[in-house]
Amino acid sequence: MAEREFRAGQSAAGSSESEEMLFGGPLRYDLGWNTHEDAFLDLTLRSMLVRLPRLIGTTARLAWEADRRALSLVTFAEVGRGICQAAGLIAVNQVLAQLLADGTTTERLTGAAPSLAVAGGTALVGAVLRALSTAGTGRLEPKVERVATERYLSHTARVELEAVEDDEFHKLLDSAQYGAGSARRMVNYGQNVVSALLSLIAAAGVLAVLHPVLLPLLVAMTLPSAWAALTVARRRYLSFQAWVQHSRAGHLISQMLISTDAAAEIRVHNVGPFLLHHFRAMSQSQEAEQGRLAGLAARTGLIAAGWTGLATAAAYAALGGLLWTGAMALSVGGTAVLAIRTGSSSLDSLVLQVNHMHEEGLFVGDLNRLCEEAVHRAIPVGGLPLPQAPTAITFEDVVFTYQGKEAKRALDGVSLTIPTGKIVALVGENGSGKSTLIKVLCGLYRPDSGRVRWDDVDAASADRQDLVSRVAVVGQDFYRWPFTAAANISIGRPDVPVSRERLDQAVGYAGAEGLIAELPRGWKTLLARGYKGGHQLSGGQWQRLGLGRAHYRGGEILIVDEPTSALDAKAEQQLFEQIRRLADAGQTVILITHRLGSVRAADLIHVLDRGRVVESGTFAELLSDDTEGPKAFRDLYRIQAAQYAVVAPVVPAQNGRPPVPGHTATGRP
Repeated sequence: MAEREFRAGQSAAGSSESEEMLFGGPLRYDLGWNTHEDAFLDLTLRSMLVRLPRLIGTTARLAWEADRRALSLVTFAEVGRGICQAAGLIAVNQVLAQLLADGTTTERLTGAAPSLAVAGGTALVGAVLRALSTAGTGRLEPKVERVATERYLSHTARVELEAVEDDEFHKLLDSAQYGAGSARRMVNYGQNVVSALLSLIAAAGVLAVLHPVLLPLLVAMTLPSAWAALTVARRRYLSFQAWVQHSRAGHLISQMLISTDAAAEIRVHNVGPFLLHHFRAMSQSQEAEQGRLAGLAARTGLIAAGWTGLATAAAYAALGGLLWTGAMALSVGGTAVLAIRTGSSSLDSLVLQVNHMHEEGLFVGDLNRLCEEAVHRAIPVGGLPLPQAPTAITFEDVVFTYQGKEAKRALDGVSLTIPTGKIVALVGENGSGKSTLIKVLCGLYRPDSGRVRWDDVDAASADRQDLVSRVAVVGQDFYRWPFTAAANISIGRPDVPVSRERLDQAVGYAGAEGLIAELPRGWKTLLARGYKGGHQLSGGQWQRLGLGRAHYRGGEILIVDEPTSALDAKAEQQLFEQIRRLADAGQTVILITHRLGSVRAADLIHVLDRGRVVESGTFAELLSDDTEGPKAFRDLYRIQAAQYAVVAPVVPAQNGRPPVPGHTATGRP
């Protein structure tokens, strides 16, 4: 029923104008948790109780890992509360029996006094235990979330780059991120479940002692509310699945309005009203969905309340019949009323809390599945050592295809050699395979076929950590860490202690000494707008820090991708002189650039086109008319050189006479 109502609501909702305009169509998330839909829709009171031990066990294991003492405290407190509740009900029964017995008022009160003291004492102890349980749960919740978050983050950080870029794996990752919060919430729900369960056992035990017929009456009173809770939860869960991406999109629009990156364009193009309009439209779509759910919940609650009223009336009628016929003493009847009310409330709470635990447990399950999948897709540990001083890195017929792009190979049988201690340039048009080749070289991608050799060692069988430690990369889109200047440089080699001497050498290489000196707090300046003391750098300044970071890493192979795109002409010339000096000192430099004039200093140039190496040689050889081959480098170079050619301006004739050479149209030099 809930699923049919949900589907009907979805078909009626359709997609809004904002979804079509900004995101290309309706936003319906299809993440890993959708696989749990059938299991959740089959949820019944019986199946919930069957799953209860597993859910409590999952929560207990996370809590045990997070804080054993806090878990022990919560367990002790909840068990103690259950015992106190049962003892309190028994004491109340004794009090009623004494008050309704024969004798004077003084005699009856005197007889009830010990039981009253027990009832008051159990209530006081129960309150203290509840406070202890609350304190323990408060300690556990953030720790459990941290443990769960660390679990999926540590596993994700160790997977291959291909896994992170895989859509299916990333969907599971999104679900696991939600699972960390679910783990925290499960602690609270678990506490409530244990509390409600022990309270229910206490009440049910008292009722069973008082009269066996009272137990089914208790269940009959609770079933309608249990049905309502399950039905509403089903709808809420299904709605969450379908609208979570829509919610994120609305949040994305709101974040754009306060983003420092977008602030300038929002103001210069007056984009604010446009974004506000679409934020409002997206929010109204969600409001309509929430209104639909609220209406259905109200209807379900009304039906459940009606059935609960009938069941309650039947229960108390049966209790009255027992009293009327003398099958039950009046004191026992009073205790039974209290036990029924306590048990009914506990059972209602148990159904609701188990329902919440099951819902959150689905996402915690996704977190566990992510960790299992990450183990299978993890970067291999160990392997053969690479040569200490390799003479060359050789690609042999390397083929690589990105997932989902089977029709086109990014690398299509690439064979080339990179001699060490030299400057090797990779050039070609966009999409020619340069960046992919570098990622294969760095071990970020594994070839579909072919191999990459460091002398005689196949990189596929080499120790990956050894390989990446040999490489330093600075790309045109390198990450700008929102940390201090010192952290932005030293993060190039995070596994060693930060050295001020090494920092100074790195910025000296990048020509950034003046930049660091001009920062408000020097090395401690936070390079992130939007935070207290945050400072913003220009693109050229960031590029210098990126070069400094690569130098700080100290890799034997330095890979620079468009290193001068944000530098002025003077700084560009200085950089290439530094690169030349590095190669002269024995470091291998791999240069990727679109500015073909910048590769004059390269010892070897490889030209790529559509995933293949089409030419290789020195700068002079590739420009020579005598060199065989497609002349791809020469053609591209001439196209770029033509943009800098000086063309004499055409000056119109004056009064029918040609202009004087060196003079303008006005006749002035």
